[in-house]
Amino acid sequence: MIATSSDRPVGLVRKALKLRRTKIGLSILIGVGLMAIVGPFFAPHTQTEFIDMPNSLNIPGALFGTDYLGQDVWSRFLIGGRSILLLSLGATTLGLIAGISLGLLAALSKGKTDELIMRIFDVILSFPQILLALLLVSMFDASPWLTILSVGLSTTPRVGRVIRGAALSVVERDFVNAAIALGESRFRILFFEVLPNVTGPLLVEANLRFTYSIATIASLAFLGFAPDPSAANWGTMIQENSTVIVIQPWGAVLPVIAIAVLTIGTGLFGDGLARVSAGIDRGKESVEQ
Repeated sequence: MIATSSDRPVGLVRKALKLRRTKIGLSILIGVGLMAIVGPFFAPHTQTEFIDMPNSLNIPGALFGTDYLGQDVWSRFLIGGRSILLLSLGATTLGLIAGISLGLLAALSKGKTDELIMRIFDVILSFPQILLALLLVSMFDASPWLTILSVGLSTTPRVGRVIRGAALSVVERDFVNAAIALGESRFRILFFEVLPNVTGPLLVEANLRFTYSIATIASLAFLGFAPDPSAANWGTMIQENSTVIVIQPWGAVLPVIAIAVLTIGTGLFGDGLARVSAGIDRGKESVEQ
């Protein structure tokens, strides 16, 4: 294995954190993540509790008023972030595991196996990501596991192609040929010899896929395909309150802002990782010793 310390995930992240944009992105991710995780414990009302007239603004004890049904906007906002974050993490993790495995297998096997995997990827990629996920959840019940599976499936070929491209040059190197000659198992060669040498592109792609998973899952909820339509969800909140945004904007604006901030955070963090992985060093953004 030739991967140096700077090529490993911890080394890449440590170097990326010397850039201001990476620090800002990570701070945003941590902030939104903590709010989504602990927010439900601080919600003043339950997610289905009616507290006053619908679409009201100046209500004692309701920081951002009520939504189209008379529920507390702030409480539903605090509760609704956890589901979209957990579903996005689950879908991204599933897509990464499947994409990495198939991408590495295609790069090492070559020939017919490589061709078969790539053609399957082409078929999946022929569908827009949101359309494929929408097709699957509309055919079956939009359960949490089906949402994760549908979004993860649409993520797999994108991850697989990137990993295959990065691994093609690695599998030709001497240490991989030596491992093959020594009779090492394919699993060990793929995940202990090849994978550590493609962690740079992998980290960047993982960050990008997480961003797209957030957008896709929020879009599914906006279109009415949330796992639980009655539960608080940022995408569902936007859809429910968009028709009364002129009267009571906070029901739709708050989740829009949260999704936008989360996307910006992941983008900044991923951009820092991409710059370090590509060897781009912008001194003016680096922390001087």
